[in-house]
Amino acid sequence: QVQLVESGGGSVQAGGSLRLSCVAFGYTYCNQRLSWYRQAPGKEREFVSGIHYDGNAEYADFVKGRFAISQDNIKSTLYLQMNSLKPEDTAMYYCKSESCTVWGQGTQVTVSS
Repeated sequence: QVQLVESGGGSVQAGGSLRLSCVAFGYTYCNQRLSWYRQAPGKEREFVSGIHYDGNAEYADFVKGRFAISQDNIKSTLYLQMNSLKPEDTAMYYCKSESCTVWGQGTQVTVSS
């Protein structure tokens, strides 16, 4: 199995930036496809961005041009660089191993106007 541990959340003003990290402990097979999701209070969890082991990435329309996903396969770490943050980006952000269907515990991002 694999354990995912997120970090890097915090509080920023609109227009600011944050970089989230997710370290994967366990089977490297579970790193084949990793994703970021988010869930705001009272809303459903939604897909933000995902990346394959070969580097191919995809993004939800609402973050295209603002967020960038990347991974360091040697460090088994997934990143999400978030720029031009908006108040509507406020949510708990979760890392997920799509290959092994495992979730991290989440890291809170709060953007104030």
